[in-house]
Amino acid sequence: MNRERALQVALVVVGLLYSLWGYILFDNLWHLRWFGGQDVMPMFLSLNTTLGVCLLVAAKQPAKHRLMIAYGAWSSLAHGFTMTIMSAQAVAHGMHRKDSPQDIVMFAVIGLTLLALLPAKQPSPAGALIGSASQTLVLSGIRQ
Repeated sequence: MNRERALQVALVVVGLLYSLWGYILFDNLWHLRWFGGQDVMPMFLSLNTTLGVCLLVAAKQPAKHRLMIAYGAWSSLAHGFTMTIMSAQAVAHGMHRKDSPQDIVMFAVIGLTLLALLPAKQPSPAGALIGSASQTLVLSGIRQ
């Protein structure tokens, strides 16, 4: 399996996982599960549900959606890192978080996999034109 195909598979798997969290989001909102102090969960779920849909769209042509894939990777790593800090703080205060460490590992694997398979940056035709135009202006200024 080539790298682009592996990335497409990863994008579909992660995209489906994140998109299916929309069901949990709907359930939390419908049954007012957020009302007892869990108000962060629906916001997190809404962001990742939207990200999941975007990653599914990116799976068709990953090279054209490099920034979205990078955002998915870095946001997953940031979330895992935040959970690590929160878990360490909870342990330091004699508490235990029920979502650790498996969720931390899951977000780290997702982030690192997407970063490892991230398509190479493609040169932009517009950027090349801007670069050559500025070089022409600089060179013409030197000649005068």
